[in-house]
Amino acid sequence: MAEKILIVDDDVDSLKLIGLMLQRQGYEVVVANTGQQALARAGAERPDLIILDIMMPDMDGYEVCRRLRNESATQAIPIIMFTAKTMVDDKVAGFEAGADDYLTKPTHPAELASRVKAVLARSAAQRRGKNDRAFAMGLIGTKGGIGTTTLAVNVATATAQQEPTILADFRPGQGTIGLALGFGRSTGMPNLLSRPTNEITSRAVEHELVTHSSGLRLLLSSSRPKESLMNVSPDSAALIVQHLRSLCRHVMLDLGPGINKVTARLLQDLDQVTLTVEPTRLALALARDLLLDLEQVGFAQARVNVVLINRTQSSLSVPWQEAEHILNHEMTAIISPAPELAFQATEAGMPIVLFQPSAIVADQFNKLAEEMNSRVQAIARGTLTT
Repeated sequence: MAEKILIVDDDVDSLKLIGLMLQRQGYEVVVANTGQQALARAGAERPDLIILDIMMPDMDGYEVCRRLRNESATQAIPIIMFTAKTMVDDKVAGFEAGADDYLTKPTHPAELASRVKAVLARSAAQRRGKNDRAFAMGLIGTKGGIGTTTLAVNVATATAQQEPTILADFRPGQGTIGLALGFGRSTGMPNLLSRPTNEITSRAVEHELVTHSSGLRLLLSSSRPKESLMNVSPDSAALIVQHLRSLCRHVMLDLGPGINKVTARLLQDLDQVTLTVEPTRLALALARDLLLDLEQVGFAQARVNVVLINRTQSSLSVPWQEAEHILNHEMTAIISPAPELAFQATEAGMPIVLFQPSAIVADQFNKLAEEMNSRVQAIARGTLTT
């Protein structure tokens, strides 16, 4: 059965535009154009989500929100305030009234769709209970410059086409995801990591997220060198991941090359790790040591994906069969070289899987995303030995 969304707005054009967009996403839509009508419809229809305007003639959105929260029949319905009021005080008032999220007009349809998915997923997870948490997967490179971040962006984007997904860049001072996807030098991650742990809340984390037109939500680091000098608390990093789990169904972490004190702490909470390696003897030697380290902290082979990334065609590359023998681990995926396509996609600010979905490498990314997600779900069900 399609999830039902109540849209409340006194602007008929806004009702039609938002309603049409949500219907195309497969949702059932009901509408109201006054505060009193919204309260009546919410009680009668019991929607899965309410998108609520603030400025209405009979009763403003803040009062509607407060009344919904005071009624037992409607108090648990998630609410997104969607309004032209952009001041920080307006947002604070919205959250204090009981809103779950706050969007300002105008916004890109992809961002609205992503926020709707995220709020609905969080609400569903809360109903299922705390034990049904989001899947968290980390991507680690054997060394820098082999394509770990490109892999993370494309696998996360592919996953986001199916379920709400957040990609977090845990590489302060070396973050390039924002630059590659058109967000510039975004600093959401260092903003959070610089806070005391008591100030790292779910809402603080959500406030730092940005949304790509693909629907993928991102928590970004920048490439500013001074960020790499931050004294990052592993517990703060773990707390951020904990809150990210409450905001969507899939959390993916770009952890950069090797294992450091932050990565070691995050590994304790991850369901799965993907290790990237290039087909050279140096990289394979590093990967072999990393696999041993992962095994020592409790990651059995079933929870580790190894992805062989070919950056260029070369007769000097180690064949994948020999690479498996060296690592004593099968390859989950082999990624073909596509340097020109990767360059063009970055120039366009798009992941390869969306920039040229018919490309061989795009198909490889999509299949890897499916494999990673099926494995982690099998682990969660206990049908895959760990």
